[in-house]
Amino acid sequence: MNKVSARKLTARGESAVDLQDPPVAQVAEAPESSPMVIARDSPDRFINRELSWLDFNHRVIEEAENPRHPLLERLRFVSISASNLDEFYSVRVAGLIGQAKAGVTAVSPDGRTPAQQLAEIKLRAEALLAEQQRVWRELRGLLRNAGIEVCEPDTLSADDVQWLDAWFMERVFPVLTPLAIDPAHPFPFIPNMGLVMALLLLRVEDGLSMRALLPLPSQIERFIRLPRATGGARRFVILDDLVALFLDRLFPGFRVGGQGTFRLIRDTDVEFEEEAEDLVRSYETALKRRRRGVAIHLAMDARMPEELRAFVVAELGASSDETHIADGILGIADLRHLIVDDRPDLLFPPYTPRFPERIRDFGGDCFAAIRAKDIIVHHPFESFDVVVQFLRQAAQDPNVIAVKQTLYRTSGDSPIVKALIEAAEAGKFVTAVVELRARFDEEMNIRLARTLEAAGVQVVYGFAELKTHAKLSLVVRREGSGVRSYAHFGTGNYHPITARIYTDLSFFTTDPDLTRDAARLFNYMTGYARPELMDALAFSPLTTRAVLADLIQREVAYAHAGRPAGIWLKLNSLVDETLIDLLYEASRAGVKIMAVVRGICCLRPGIPGLSDNIRVKSIVGRFLEHSRICVFGNGHSLPSRHARVYISSADWMVRNMDWRVETLVPIHNPTVHEQVLDQIMVVNLKDSMQSWELRADGAWHRLPPGKKPVSAHDYFMTNPSLSGRGSALHGQAVVSSLANHRRPDRVNQD
Repeated sequence: MNKVSARKLTARGESAVDLQDPPVAQVAEAPESSPMVIARDSPDRFINRELSWLDFNHRVIEEAENPRHPLLERLRFVSISASNLDEFYSVRVAGLIGQAKAGVTAVSPDGRTPAQQLAEIKLRAEALLAEQQRVWRELRGLLRNAGIEVCEPDTLSADDVQWLDAWFMERVFPVLTPLAIDPAHPFPFIPNMGLVMALLLLRVEDGLSMRALLPLPSQIERFIRLPRATGGARRFVILDDLVALFLDRLFPGFRVGGQGTFRLIRDTDVEFEEEAEDLVRSYETALKRRRRGVAIHLAMDARMPEELRAFVVAELGASSDETHIADGILGIADLRHLIVDDRPDLLFPPYTPRFPERIRDFGGDCFAAIRAKDIIVHHPFESFDVVVQFLRQAAQDPNVIAVKQTLYRTSGDSPIVKALIEAAEAGKFVTAVVELRARFDEEMNIRLARTLEAAGVQVVYGFAELKTHAKLSLVVRREGSGVRSYAHFGTGNYHPITARIYTDLSFFTTDPDLTRDAARLFNYMTGYARPELMDALAFSPLTTRAVLADLIQREVAYAHAGRPAGIWLKLNSLVDETLIDLLYEASRAGVKIMAVVRGICCLRPGIPGLSDNIRVKSIVGRFLEHSRICVFGNGHSLPSRHARVYISSADWMVRNMDWRVETLVPIHNPTVHEQVLDQIMVVNLKDSMQSWELRADGAWHRLPPGKKPVSAHDYFMTNPSLSGRGSALHGQAVVSSLANHRRPDRVNQD
């Protein structure tokens, strides 16, 4: 970026990053020489999707060792990696096990059968599980030194035991159900994620042995906080140890001959009849079946005697491949409950998202602000409240005729749902497209749909064979002698809680082409009315793939013509084989490609003759990278005001291209275009504090901070966005009209 542009950015208060330097200086360097030579049609050109996902969670767990993060935040990374792994087992591994048991031998794009994938997953997952336990042991010691301790039973004082005795009898004893296992008492059903204590008991009077189980209900907190003396440490006892202390209350007349805990993960994939007459009823039934899914992963305490282990494995029908012996705590995702709020010194400093000044300039009138100029809001650095305010204002405005809204995921007490109900009760025509297949949120979405229907909202469940994943609102308002439509396109869910931790984009516009297309897309979702024409918007499953392919091919044509050619991507996952092959083709043609891929990446960069011109990085830090951005140079070196810029709800996966309703939204407004490209994309590419680089061999390596370290998250927390600045931006004399000023057409990306 040239010095003129850098001065303008500095004048806007954006001096935290030296934007005169080329982006991703470290990534743009030539990769280390690699002996790998891969043919264009070889399956080795793809990285395995499941193994790439496990690599991502290794990056997450490594953040738990990052000394830049406060201790309790490091503990949170351990918990997140464990929670991610639980879902991975219950969904992805479950699917592969089902295929393997059915004798499926078809290979994945990278050339592996289900059985081969499962064998490699076991090795990688075992390593990840061991890493979680190792990091937890390390953090446990550091937390003890910092005044937060998980106590071993033998370190408790008599006063501690007395207090725990009373606590146990009052809050735990009434909930527990001891289960003897014998011919009259068969082995019970263990729920998904169920944590159970297995016991070998000996009757005191005659030494008769008995096996027993003691399920530990998730409704009881996993870590019990002991009373704290003034100035003393915050001390906890894990529920497993608490129950072990008082087993005599549950099994009087018996002594313990052996014990240990186990934890079971079940298949949570929901199968349902796609042609079901009543889709809601079909899902309610399927959700009940989920609770009884087959066992997928059995973790057992290393302290459990071999006899008890064999008994549990046999009763649950688990194979050796599905069994893991854990040397440490089971259910490590529960460590999040140790993140206390009375030690702010061990947490990230509180961050309050900014509310866009542009909307304040119009007295809080969202419609007036959007009418004046398109605006994009960058969450979580800018408040999600603006989205809620947009819909609340629509509900209360007597000139608003209709509101249309998609709902994929939202919170249980959603302000979005409340606004839709308020709008319906005010007599407006309100339509909500509710997706029932948002995994793990299905039950809540059914409840929300019932509530919306009761208030008079027209609820539509979309397509039986497609997930509705698009994030879209449309408000139709009377203005003068006509009507005007206002649209909101998002990259993330209408979820006020996740909007505090996910980086996403909310784009508001009155552009007639986009609002007409939004109306057409709603008609497609509610009435199967396939649009004959779209003016600007691309959407899955009909046009996104073709539009992306055309954009990539245009860059190839520019490269062949000797013109600058480049592609910048920001995605959560890059999996689709067809699109990856098109990127390989572009690389061979000389197109410079830079991608920020948070999670799964099946593209293999830096392969001679295949992907020499492709660089891939991942950012893992305080916030979860979630926004999707696609940039195409359009015959100019990036970044350029001539570039084609898009935001999207879709990752580059087969399901997002062909099996979901998604949006790909072009950005034309100069200010919004500049914010997405010159600010958001450039800073993400320049990040060196939280970035990892993908090498040709499929391994990820943390980037060195460099001489001028850049943290994208820190930058966005301290620098206001361009389109949200309002009068604060125009008050700076050094900045000319953003709509007209020329941006640099070249930045060194070689």
